[in-house]
Amino acid sequence: MRFRLTPPGMPVFLLSLTMAAAAIATLYTRVPYVGHYVSSHRFWVLVFAYAVLLAGVVVEGL
Repeated sequence: MRFRLTPPGMPVFLLSLTMAAAAIATLYTRVPYVGHYVSSHRFWVLVFAYAVLLAGVVVEGL
């Protein structure tokens, strides 16, 4: 069984990048609005960011 991998669309890539950047930024600075949630769940936010990116690569058209 072969998987046909495709590059993710720009919205999926930007969503994943934004989530990962917010999680990493909370290590070094205070991020307004979502910073408290992201800093207390940093690992899971990063996991979800990479899961979104993975879905964009595996599912064609995302």
